[in-house]
Amino acid sequence: MKIRELLRKKENDRLGNKPITIAFLGDSVTQGCFECYLIPPNSFETVFDYKSAYSTRIREILNILYPSAQVNVINSGISGDVAPSGLNRLERDILAFQPDLVVVSYGLNDSGAGFDGIPNYANALDGIFARLQKEGIDTIFLTQNYCNTKVSPHLRDELFVSLANSFSANMQNNGVLKAYFEKAREVCAKYGVKVCDLYPVWERMEKLGIDVTELLANKLNHPIREIHYYMAIKLIETMLLD
Repeated sequence: MKIRELLRKKENDRLGNKPITIAFLGDSVTQGCFECYLIPPNSFETVFDYKSAYSTRIREILNILYPSAQVNVINSGISGDVAPSGLNRLERDILAFQPDLVVVSYGLNDSGAGFDGIPNYANALDGIFARLQKEGIDTIFLTQNYCNTKVSPHLRDELFVSLANSFSANMQNNGVLKAYFEKAREVCAKYGVKVCDLYPVWERMEKLGIDVTELLANKLNHPIREIHYYMAIKLIETMLLD
Protein backbone atom coordinates (compact mmCIF):
# COMPACT_ATOMS: atom_id res chain seq x y z
CA MET A 1 0.00 0.00 0.00
CA LYS A 2 1.15 3.56 -0.70
CA ILE A 3 0.71 4.44 2.97
CA ARG A 4 3.90 2.51 3.79
CA GLU A 5 6.06 4.63 1.53
CA LEU A 6 4.35 7.83 2.67
CA LEU A 7 5.10 7.04 6.30
CA ARG A 8 8.72 6.24 5.51
CA LYS A 9 9.17 9.45 3.53
CA LYS A 10 7.53 11.59 6.20
CA GLU A 11 9.63 10.00 8.92
CA ASN A 12 12.85 10.71 7.01
CA ASP A 13 11.94 14.16 5.69
CA ARG A 14 9.48 15.94 7.96
CA LEU A 15 9.62 19.31 6.23
CA GLY A 16 9.67 18.03 2.67
CA ASN A 17 6.53 15.88 2.82
CA LYS A 18 2.98 16.79 3.76
CA PRO A 19 1.26 15.29 6.80
CA ILE A 20 -0.39 11.90 6.27
CA THR A 21 -4.16 11.74 6.56
CA ILE A 22 -6.11 8.58 7.33
CA ALA A 23 -9.91 8.80 7.20
CA PHE A 24 -12.47 6.40 8.68
CA LEU A 25 -15.97 5.96 7.27
CA GLY A 26 -18.45 3.89 9.21
CA ASP A 27 -21.04 3.59 11.95
CA SER A 28 -21.11 3.75 15.77
CA VAL A 29 -18.21 1.33 16.21
CA THR A 30 -16.04 3.55 14.04
CA GLN A 31 -17.25 6.66 15.87
CA GLY A 32 -16.27 5.21 19.23
CA CYS A 33 -19.56 4.25 20.87
CA PHE A 34 -19.52 1.88 23.82
CA GLU A 35 -22.03 1.41 26.66
CA CYS A 36 -25.67 2.45 26.27
CA TYR A 37 -27.92 3.90 28.94
CA LEU A 38 -31.67 4.35 29.21
CA ILE A 39 -33.42 7.68 28.77
CA PRO A 40 -36.93 7.15 30.18
CA PRO A 41 -39.42 6.24 29.08
CA ASN A 42 -38.46 4.58 25.79
CA SER A 43 -35.19 5.95 24.50
CA PHE A 44 -31.48 5.46 25.06
CA GLU A 45 -28.14 7.11 24.45
CA THR A 46 -24.64 5.79 24.04
CA VAL A 47 -21.34 6.56 25.71
CA PHE A 48 -19.02 8.27 23.22
CA ASP A 49 -15.35 7.64 23.98
CA TYR A 50 -13.32 8.97 21.07
CA LYS A 51 -9.95 8.38 22.70
CA SER A 52 -10.68 4.64 22.91
CA ALA A 53 -11.88 4.30 19.29
CA TYR A 54 -9.72 2.16 17.02
CA SER A 55 -8.98 5.17 14.80
CA THR A 56 -7.35 6.97 17.74
CA ARG A 57 -5.46 3.84 18.71
CA ILE A 58 -4.10 3.55 15.17
CA ARG A 59 -2.67 7.05 15.37
CA GLU A 60 -1.09 6.23 18.75
CA ILE A 61 0.56 3.10 17.35
CA LEU A 62 1.80 4.86 14.22
CA ASN A 63 3.25 7.60 16.42
CA ILE A 64 5.27 4.91 18.18
CA LEU A 65 6.41 3.28 14.95
CA TYR A 66 7.07 6.56 13.12
CA PRO A 67 7.64 9.15 15.87
CA SER A 68 8.65 11.94 13.48
CA ALA A 69 5.80 11.44 11.00
CA GLN A 70 2.73 13.62 11.48
CA VAL A 71 -0.42 11.51 11.05
CA ASN A 72 -3.83 13.16 10.98
CA VAL A 73 -6.96 11.10 11.63
CA ILE A 74 -10.42 11.97 10.32
CA ASN A 75 -13.05 9.95 12.16
CA SER A 76 -16.23 10.12 10.09
CA GLY A 77 -18.05 7.34 11.88
CA ILE A 78 -21.65 8.18 12.76
CA SER A 79 -23.83 6.21 15.16
CA GLY A 80 -26.65 4.48 13.32
CA ASP A 81 -25.12 5.01 9.89
CA VAL A 82 -25.46 2.57 7.00
CA ALA A 83 -23.47 2.10 3.79
CA PRO A 84 -25.87 4.02 1.48
CA SER A 85 -25.59 7.04 3.78
CA GLY A 86 -21.83 6.65 3.78
CA LEU A 87 -21.86 6.85 0.00
CA ASN A 88 -24.01 9.98 0.11
CA ARG A 89 -21.66 11.77 2.49
CA LEU A 90 -18.40 10.48 1.03
CA GLU A 91 -17.57 13.76 -0.70
CA ARG A 92 -18.25 15.96 2.33
CA ASP A 93 -16.93 13.77 5.12
CA ILE A 94 -14.01 11.98 3.46
CA LEU A 95 -12.85 13.31 0.09
CA ALA A 96 -12.89 16.93 1.27
CA PHE A 97 -9.92 16.08 3.51
CA GLN A 98 -7.85 14.55 0.68
CA PRO A 99 -6.94 11.43 2.65
CA ASP A 100 -4.06 9.14 1.79
CA LEU A 101 -5.90 6.10 3.13
CA VAL A 102 -9.58 5.40 3.87
CA VAL A 103 -10.83 2.64 6.16
CA VAL A 104 -14.46 1.72 5.42
CA SER A 105 -16.52 -0.36 7.85
CA TYR A 106 -20.23 -1.12 7.48
CA GLY A 107 -22.55 -4.05 8.07
CA LEU A 108 -23.87 -4.02 11.62
CA ASN A 109 -26.66 -1.53 10.98
CA ASP A 110 -27.17 -2.50 7.34
CA SER A 111 -27.95 -6.08 8.37
CA GLY A 112 -31.05 -4.83 10.18
CA ALA A 113 -32.71 -4.85 6.75
CA GLY A 114 -32.35 -8.63 6.59
CA PHE A 115 -31.30 -10.70 3.59
CA ASP A 116 -33.39 -8.46 1.31
CA GLY A 117 -31.15 -5.51 2.12
CA ILE A 118 -27.93 -7.09 0.83
CA PRO A 119 -28.22 -5.71 -2.75
CA ASN A 120 -28.57 -2.13 -1.49
CA TYR A 121 -25.62 -2.67 0.83
CA ALA A 122 -23.49 -4.08 -1.98
CA ASN A 123 -24.43 -1.27 -4.36
CA ALA A 124 -23.44 1.33 -1.77
CA LEU A 125 -20.07 -0.31 -1.13
CA ASP A 126 -19.59 -0.53 -4.89
CA GLY A 127 -20.16 3.21 -5.17
CA ILE A 128 -17.81 4.01 -2.29
CA PHE A 129 -14.97 1.85 -3.59
CA ALA A 130 -15.41 3.04 -7.18
CA ARG A 131 -15.10 6.67 -6.14
CA LEU A 132 -12.10 6.06 -3.90
CA GLN A 133 -10.42 4.10 -6.67
CA LYS A 134 -11.09 6.93 -9.13
CA GLU A 135 -9.35 9.31 -6.73
CA GLY A 136 -6.40 6.93 -6.37
CA ILE A 137 -6.91 6.56 -2.61
CA ASP A 138 -5.72 3.46 -0.77
CA THR A 139 -8.71 1.69 0.80
CA ILE A 140 -9.19 -0.98 3.45
CA PHE A 141 -12.52 -2.58 4.31
CA LEU A 142 -12.88 -3.68 7.92
CA THR A 143 -15.38 -6.43 8.63
CA GLN A 144 -16.97 -6.04 12.03
CA ASN A 145 -17.70 -7.81 15.27
CA TYR A 146 -20.63 -10.03 16.16
CA CYS A 147 -23.90 -8.74 17.47
CA ASN A 148 -25.00 -10.44 20.67
CA THR A 149 -25.71 -14.16 20.37
CA LYS A 150 -27.98 -14.20 23.44
CA VAL A 151 -29.56 -11.89 25.99
CA SER A 152 -26.88 -10.98 28.50
CA PRO A 153 -27.87 -11.38 32.17
CA HIS A 154 -26.42 -7.89 32.67
CA LEU A 155 -29.33 -6.37 30.73
CA ARG A 156 -32.21 -5.35 32.95
CA ASP A 157 -34.23 -2.73 31.10
CA GLU A 158 -37.04 -4.03 28.91
CA LEU A 159 -35.92 -1.88 25.97
CA PHE A 160 -32.42 -3.36 25.93
CA VAL A 161 -33.73 -6.90 26.45
CA SER A 162 -36.05 -6.40 23.48
CA LEU A 163 -33.20 -5.09 21.33
CA ALA A 164 -30.99 -7.99 22.37
CA ASN A 165 -33.67 -10.51 21.39
CA SER A 166 -34.09 -8.81 18.03
CA PHE A 167 -30.37 -8.55 17.27
CA SER A 168 -29.61 -12.16 18.14
CA ALA A 169 -32.62 -13.60 16.33
CA ASN A 170 -32.76 -11.37 13.25
CA MET A 171 -29.13 -10.49 12.54
CA GLN A 172 -26.59 -12.69 14.29
CA ASN A 173 -27.85 -16.21 14.86
CA ASN A 174 -29.69 -16.58 11.55
CA GLY A 175 -26.61 -15.80 9.45
CA VAL A 176 -27.71 -12.40 8.17
CA LEU A 177 -24.67 -10.46 9.41
CA LYS A 178 -22.32 -13.15 8.10
CA ALA A 179 -24.00 -12.92 4.68
CA TYR A 180 -23.46 -9.16 4.58
CA PHE A 181 -19.73 -9.54 5.14
CA GLU A 182 -19.54 -12.32 2.57
CA LYS A 183 -21.07 -9.93 0.04
CA ALA A 184 -18.71 -7.15 1.14
CA ARG A 185 -15.71 -9.38 0.44
CA GLU A 186 -17.04 -9.96 -3.09
CA VAL A 187 -17.28 -6.22 -3.73
CA CYS A 188 -13.81 -5.70 -2.27
CA ALA A 189 -12.39 -8.35 -4.64
CA LYS A 190 -13.95 -6.51 -7.59
CA TYR A 191 -11.99 -3.36 -6.77
CA GLY A 192 -8.88 -4.93 -5.27
CA VAL A 193 -9.70 -3.46 -1.87
CA LYS A 194 -7.78 -4.99 1.01
CA VAL A 195 -9.92 -6.62 3.70
CA CYS A 196 -9.02 -6.53 7.38
CA ASP A 197 -11.20 -9.47 8.29
CA LEU A 198 -12.31 -9.19 11.92
CA TYR A 199 -15.56 -11.19 11.70
CA PRO A 200 -13.88 -14.64 11.39
CA VAL A 201 -11.98 -13.90 14.60
CA TRP A 202 -15.32 -13.68 16.40
CA GLU A 203 -16.43 -16.91 14.76
CA ARG A 204 -13.33 -18.66 16.05
CA MET A 205 -13.78 -17.24 19.55
CA GLU A 206 -17.36 -18.52 19.64
CA LYS A 207 -16.23 -22.00 18.55
CA LEU A 208 -13.72 -21.97 21.41
CA GLY A 209 -16.57 -21.47 23.85
CA ILE A 210 -15.84 -17.81 24.58
CA ASP A 211 -18.90 -15.83 25.62
CA VAL A 212 -18.66 -13.30 22.80
CA THR A 213 -21.70 -11.35 24.00
CA GLU A 214 -19.69 -10.33 27.05
CA LEU A 215 -17.10 -8.80 24.72
CA LEU A 216 -19.68 -6.18 23.76
CA ALA A 217 -19.69 -3.01 25.87
CA ASN A 218 -23.44 -2.54 25.49
CA LYS A 219 -24.14 -6.31 25.24
CA LEU A 220 -25.66 -5.60 21.81
CA ASN A 221 -23.20 -4.54 19.11
CA HIS A 222 -20.43 -2.24 20.43
CA PRO A 223 -17.16 -4.07 21.19
CA ILE A 224 -15.34 -3.35 24.42
CA ARG A 225 -12.38 -0.95 24.44
CA GLU A 226 -9.80 -3.73 24.50
CA ILE A 227 -11.23 -5.08 21.24
CA HIS A 228 -10.78 -1.63 19.67
CA TYR A 229 -7.08 -1.85 20.49
CA TYR A 230 -6.96 -5.27 18.85
CA MET A 231 -8.76 -3.85 15.78
CA ALA A 232 -6.17 -1.10 15.56
CA ILE A 233 -3.33 -3.62 15.62
CA LYS A 234 -4.96 -5.72 12.89
CA LEU A 235 -5.46 -2.63 10.74
CA ILE A 236 -1.83 -1.60 11.25
CA GLU A 237 -0.81 -5.07 10.11
CA THR A 238 -2.99 -4.71 7.03
CA MET A 239 -1.48 -1.31 6.23
CA LEU A 240 2.16 -2.21 6.76
CA LEU A 241 2.65 -5.97 6.62
CA ASP A 242 0.13 -7.56 4.25
